[in-house]
Amino acid sequence: MKKSRSTLIARRSLLKGAAATTATLLIGKPAVAQSKKEILIGNIDAYSGPAAVYSSLGRVPGAYFKMINEQGGVNGRMIKYITYDDGYSPPKTVEQARKLVEGDEIDVLFGPLGAPTNSAIMKYMNAKKIPQIFIQSGATKFGDHKNFPWTMGFMPCYQIEGRAFAQHLLATQPDAKIGIVYQNDDFGRDVLKGFKDRLGAKTSMIVAEISYETSEPTIDSQVVRCKSAGANVFMSMTTPKFAAQGIKKIAELGWQPTHYIGSNASSAGSTLKAAGFDLCKGIISSAYMKDPVDASWVDDPAVKTWREFLSKYDPGADRNDIYAATGYLVSQVMIQVLKQCGDDMSHDNIMKQAANLKDVENGLLLPGVKINTSPTDYYPIEQLQLVRFNGERYEPFGDLIDGGMSKG
Repeated sequence: MKKSRSTLIARRSLLKGAAATTATLLIGKPAVAQSKKEILIGNIDAYSGPAAVYSSLGRVPGAYFKMINEQGGVNGRMIKYITYDDGYSPPKTVEQARKLVEGDEIDVLFGPLGAPTNSAIMKYMNAKKIPQIFIQSGATKFGDHKNFPWTMGFMPCYQIEGRAFAQHLLATQPDAKIGIVYQNDDFGRDVLKGFKDRLGAKTSMIVAEISYETSEPTIDSQVVRCKSAGANVFMSMTTPKFAAQGIKKIAELGWQPTHYIGSNASSAGSTLKAAGFDLCKGIISSAYMKDPVDASWVDDPAVKTWREFLSKYDPGADRNDIYAATGYLVSQVMIQVLKQCGDDMSHDNIMKQAANLKDVENGLLLPGVKINTSPTDYYPIEQLQLVRFNGERYEPFGDLIDGGMSKG
């Protein structure tokens, strides 16, 4: 049935009016941005795969932002938090990043996990000019403000930790024979570089330097090779699953080396508990925040507040999971950035404020540790403390180490 000429004319007029209205809205884009009542925060974590032990880093922020929303949001805006699983697989990370940026149209990619995974999306995020901030990794490359101005890490740089371990080793065992097992990615290679840099001319102390892939089932053979090489020091530059395997294998072999484990895998509540506390006495690591498993912090106000938060907003969370505490801490820093943004939640301003944090303190950080960034300093935390496990908890020793990555 044909429509009348008058009906067609009326419809054309209606469409023209709608188009004109749309054009007006587009022209008035700043006004639309000002009236936006939602902040879209994206996240990518490993809820499956070899790094699933870190899943609370992605889950806890959702609970924290829910609490913030119940309190009225940030500067009158509610937070919408979207988190996807990449299984710690870089190709999957690329897929999820595109989904967040092009599909969900996020304002910021916050707290994504891992060195290899975030390395896979750095160029993309910078090309899109979307903040990729507070990455849960200490890879040095995530502080490269000149080449990747939209990318920023969070935790202390792995190279700082490698240097600290080498410095301690040179002072206590200058004639050591060192066996190293490291993850064959940016994380493992970064710790290794810092360690070797500090050893300097004494890299000949290394008698075994063996990598592994995250796809491998165990590192048992690598540990055996370190022992067979005559090492009396074992450096574990691994993720939690493999760190726990290393502890067990060392015990099985009856080997008693001085044992260093990177902070990303040293949690008493996950790695050491999984291996067995009785096998972990004497292990040396580093820390920048309070470990909720450590009995010395049981009555600490900030730790108690964190536990109360979990009870209300994430009751299924493990109260002994340091990564749940880390997720809480970094969420608080994200809220600080958003508060500093005021009414301007543009990509540019979010990145600007992330690079403008001045002596930010937090109750979950170890005493003396502060968060600082600037347009030329993309390393938020540059201090750490060496710690030694006494069979029940970690005990700090020595002075607070200031890595000063931003100073070169």
